[in-house]
Amino acid sequence: MDRKETPSPVDATPPPASSKEVEPPRPFSIYTRNEKWMIVSLIAFAGLFSPLTANIYFPAIPTLVQEFHKSTELINLTVTMYIIFQGLAPMLWGTLSDQWGRRPIYMACLFVLAMSCVGLALVPTNAYWLLMLLRCFQAAGSASTIAIGAGVIGDISTRAERGGFYGLFTMGPLVGPAIGPVIGGLLAGHLGWRSIFWFLCIAASVCFIILVLFLPETLRLLVGDGSIRPPLIYRPIIPIVGRKVHQQRPDPAEETRKKFQNPLLLLIQIDILNLLCISALACAVFYSVLAPISTLLMETYPFLDETKIGLCFLGIGFGMVIGSSITGRFLDRQYAAIKAQHLKKRRNSGTSETEGGNNDVDLSFPIERARLQWIPIPILLMVGCSAGYGWCIQKGVNLAAPLILQVLVGLLAISAMNPVQTLMIDLVPKQSSSVTACNNLVRCTLSAVIVALVDVIIQAVGTGWTYVIMSGMSLACLPLVFVAIKIGPRCREKRRNATHS
Repeated sequence: MDRKETPSPVDATPPPASSKEVEPPRPFSIYTRNEKWMIVSLIAFAGLFSPLTANIYFPAIPTLVQEFHKSTELINLTVTMYIIFQGLAPMLWGTLSDQWGRRPIYMACLFVLAMSCVGLALVPTNAYWLLMLLRCFQAAGSASTIAIGAGVIGDISTRAERGGFYGLFTMGPLVGPAIGPVIGGLLAGHLGWRSIFWFLCIAASVCFIILVLFLPETLRLLVGDGSIRPPLIYRPIIPIVGRKVHQQRPDPAEETRKKFQNPLLLLIQIDILNLLCISALACAVFYSVLAPISTLLMETYPFLDETKIGLCFLGIGFGMVIGSSITGRFLDRQYAAIKAQHLKKRRNSGTSETEGGNNDVDLSFPIERARLQWIPIPILLMVGCSAGYGWCIQKGVNLAAPLILQVLVGLLAISAMNPVQTLMIDLVPKQSSSVTACNNLVRCTLSAVIVALVDVIIQAVGTGWTYVIMSGMSLACLPLVFVAIKIGPRCREKRRNATHS
């Protein structure tokens, strides 16, 4: 008779769980959502300086004409040179931050900005050439904070949450055009034009100290998901976020340090170039409204003085801040809805639902549609608002009408630009600063051309028809949006194959 065997203690022990059961998937970033919001708030403060430094200077131009004994055209040339370097500098600083870290490049930019402001505050009035040179250095220091900030967002956020973070981040840069002329006018009128640059020096120094104290390094080449302790220079003095960081081995999925990557190569990517054109056209229409506000309102409404005109800039800035907040939340909700539809479709077809940690593995996911599906609505509304703004100015209607339309133009312009910029970070998250620098270059170039021509066009055809022409530029964005949705998946697949070949 066979005896029933009793399993030995060793046999009774359950087999060890597989590594997949023991180790849960590593999160994309170790930072909690609240910590991410804090990091984004810090970089939004730094991003304020690019537009603030440009716009705070405008009210002092008539005074500088008298002080330096130069023509208005020559003083305006300092503005032109600022815009040029505002477009060029992020191509260097942004790309360096993609390779060598966000913190040191932030500190370098803010240091250059603060020192150039000291020079501008002390520049002698018989040294016009020095005024021009220091304005170039000022632009080189301030303009790159936006590109580096976009890189930080790419480091710490997934596609699902990136829209909201980018919406908050852009609030900093958007406050600049609104409050810059107001602050500049108050300082120049009460304390003299040199006080503008002392104010910027102090503000940049405060930002420098805050980032040194609190901002962690986020570049994934250095810190992975944030759990790898970087060298001392990359660590905040007061680590209030990521305090549970502990030394880990790098994630094999993270790249090793690469050689310097030329950001201009992004311009030959047809889908990215197409997105750059959408963003640049929307930005140019915005600046065609922003730049001539002082001249048009003063001519049309003679009862406005310089202080009241400065306050009129608050409307368009307020519109952009509100639009950025709304767009950020909407982008996250839209992404979640499209993702749910996509996963349901995959389940029905029997395909795995697994996505990468940054949602970048699934090439079939329609990220272009998730980001751009609804932006034809603000584009079409901006067409009507910009044209209506021009005719309101030409007919001299009640001041409330053009001010309300300014708010709407600001709101709609950012509602068109933010989804495009967020999508570009989605497409090349490891070069998020570089692609933002390219966006800045293209936008600044086209905007500078429009700002230079808008007065000429107004003189030739009148204010109303000028803004009809500008609204036509808005309308030109529409076919490019549908092109982006159509060609995007093929371009992503081609880029992925080139990377793995």
